[in-house]
Amino acid sequence: MHADTRYHANAPRSVSFGAALAINGAIIAGLMLSAPHFLPKPQPKPFEGTNIPLPVPEPVTREKPKPQPEKKVTNTEVRPHVPDPVLRTASENRIQGTDIVPEILPPPMSLDPGPTTTIDPPKPVPALIGATTDPRYAQDFQPEYPAQEMRAQRDGLVTLRVLIGTDGRVKAVEPVSATSDAFFAVTKRQALGKWRFRPATRGSVPEESWKTMTVRFRIEDAR
Repeated sequence: MHADTRYHANAPRSVSFGAALAINGAIIAGLMLSAPHFLPKPQPKPFEGTNIPLPVPEPVTREKPKPQPEKKVTNTEVRPHVPDPVLRTASENRIQGTDIVPEILPPPMSLDPGPTTTIDPPKPVPALIGATTDPRYAQDFQPEYPAQEMRAQRDGLVTLRVLIGTDGRVKAVEPVSATSDAFFAVTKRQALGKWRFRPATRGSVPEESWKTMTVRFRIEDAR
């Protein structure tokens, strides 16, 4: 009876001891998992750099091009200078050229101007001498007094331009001013029919010309 009782009493103790170990292990595992959240995070160290000296490049020396010797030609080998064309085309020109400029150029060609001709300056144009009244026809100058103006006892004044031909006759009449149409009508008729002039001349050559004439009508002269 005693042996059986001890055996059953030891079983609960082993169970409780195992459970205690499991609980303690869970607590320790939880603390280990949560420990990073409580511990301070390590701060990063600032970057420290150092200057690294760069190598200085060595100066590059370039060789100067050697001057090409100039080609010299004698006077017997002088040819016209022909530059190289941009676009080469076929040509039938048989003149041989060279791209070498000679040291001594041939003298320039002299052209004979030939006999010189002189041009006389233009002669001045003679002045125009205006037309004048022919004194042989002076008695035919005054027109007849218009009847209606005489009845009205009215004086008149007529100014007109006349075109005088080379024969001294009046070819055309243009009015300038007139006291009335009656005064101008009789004056125009008298000018075309009876007036005579010595024509205008230029270097003794007759020319047509315009002349302005004035005619007065006074009632006391008509009586």
